[in-house]
Amino acid sequence: MIDTKLTAALTAVLDEAGFEKAASRLGITQSAVSQRLRLLEEQLGAPVLVRSNPPRPTAVGQVLLRHHRKVAQLEEELWTDLRANTAGPTRLAVAVNADSLATWFLEAVQPLIISGRIMLDIHVDDQDVTEALLHNGEVVGCISTRKTQFRGCECRRLGRMDYLCVATPAFAERWFPEGLTVSSLTTAPAVVFNRKDAVHDRFLGAVFGHVCDKKDAPRHYVPSSESFVDFILAHCAYGLVPQPQAQKHLDTATLVNLSPGNTCPVHLYWHVWNIGSRVLEELTDCLVGAWGTDL
Repeated sequence: MIDTKLTAALTAVLDEAGFEKAASRLGITQSAVSQRLRLLEEQLGAPVLVRSNPPRPTAVGQVLLRHHRKVAQLEEELWTDLRANTAGPTRLAVAVNADSLATWFLEAVQPLIISGRIMLDIHVDDQDVTEALLHNGEVVGCISTRKTQFRGCECRRLGRMDYLCVATPAFAERWFPEGLTVSSLTTAPAVVFNRKDAVHDRFLGAVFGHVCDKKDAPRHYVPSSESFVDFILAHCAYGLVPQPQAQKHLDTATLVNLSPGNTCPVHLYWHVWNIGSRVLEELTDCLVGAWGTDL
């Protein structure tokens, strides 16, 4: 059996991005942290850490990290049961895409937060890549576009979020006087969440049967859902916006739909550790329950 003190040292080094802060967190010396990691590697016969800056887990280290977090999650719930009403909330690290965070996520989990059952540590990334955080053991659950479930995890479908291609009327008049055309798309500045965001190109490919060459299409990268929309409202770019965010601006004519009848549907799924945790089951129920219908 692997000593949890050893896996705790590995987890602390990775969470704190270094040995000094890990030692402070654990209340031991840096030398003791190093000794625990060496002992762990000797027991396993394999390295668990790449001594880079910041340190990175090896493949073996990732397996240990996931294991340690799962055990820690169950132990925290055990203490909650033993201490009954005197216990504090359970801390949960989850990966959420920015658009979900800006639209429906908070409302979904609000009852669980207000009840005092959980404290959230939210990691934000694009919905196509949040699964990497779950795979690496950094979070207990993630919202992702991946349909197939991970080993050791439960997968629940949430629903479909439609994205609309929008701009201000002034921007549309300047850059798309003849509508959304292939030639205009190579010159009009677009806004994209980040370089991992595939929604924009997916939409163009569905509408035009190809993806415009990124080298020929000017793009702003704005990794914030709120600032993303602000960029569009400020006449700086056009972009793909979730319908719940876009609708109020379409209703007041501050934005126009550049391609009526065309959307980019994104299907979202909730992946969560299958470890028999009651608080994770409650969180799952809140998230799934928020999607009575597609947004």
